[in-house]
Amino acid sequence: MMHGSEPRPPALAVSGVSHFYGRRKALDDVTFAIAPATFTVLLGLNGAGKTTLFSLITRLFATRRGTIRIFGHDVAAAPGAALRVLGVVFQPRTLDLDLSVTQNLMFHAALHGINAREARERARAVLDEIELSARANDKVRELSGGQVRRVEIARALLHRPRLLVLDEPTVGLDINARAAMLAHVRALVMAGVTALWATHLVDEVADDDDVAILHEGRVVAHGPVARIVRAAGAPDLRAAFTQMTSDAAAQASEAAA
Repeated sequence: MMHGSEPRPPALAVSGVSHFYGRRKALDDVTFAIAPATFTVLLGLNGAGKTTLFSLITRLFATRRGTIRIFGHDVAAAPGAALRVLGVVFQPRTLDLDLSVTQNLMFHAALHGINAREARERARAVLDEIELSARANDKVRELSGGQVRRVEIARALLHRPRLLVLDEPTVGLDINARAAMLAHVRALVMAGVTALWATHLVDEVADDDDVAILHEGRVVAHGPVARIVRAAGAPDLRAAFTQMTSDAAAQASEAAA
């Protein structure tokens, strides 16, 4: 007879993941885990490996070295169970510009096996949440960049995932749209969704966030902002990030020499 409850698995557990493009190593033994109902920032410069890691998490690429588990479900061994609890906002815009907002949502719902009646109800609900109900029948190409991103988040949440991953979601948005999107995703986390937010922008990180710093395919730091700043002996996260990525680059150069 078991006493107490089983410990909850991490929302996302990445263990020993490496990935190659030919001879080039894009990810090198990446290991980190994030807790449920938290906002974690995957922070790295362009080319650090963020999109490659997202491609593995979402199974666009097969995981050949290491394991990725979403709420305990192995992405490689049990992809159906893993992807059912995963919502994704990719860096490129992926809505059909010539379909209406509702048509895009209905198409996504059908892919997840949601019947038409339930899909319409969910579409109305998510559009209410993002305050775009008035644009439900407009073509996506008529929306602003910020509105398109909000619809993409709504679409990602349509099948009620527990983990939402967003790859550089604010690229191309103005400062107000960026702030609104961050606030929206943080509100989702407060409601119980787990979020992994990839960015190269340090100013998108809040003081109470969890941060994984990815540099040249390796995780060089992971933890609360305060702990990372303290470990680096830096005045703030921007300085810590600059220092850690510079140190990692110098060590790589020495190793190659």
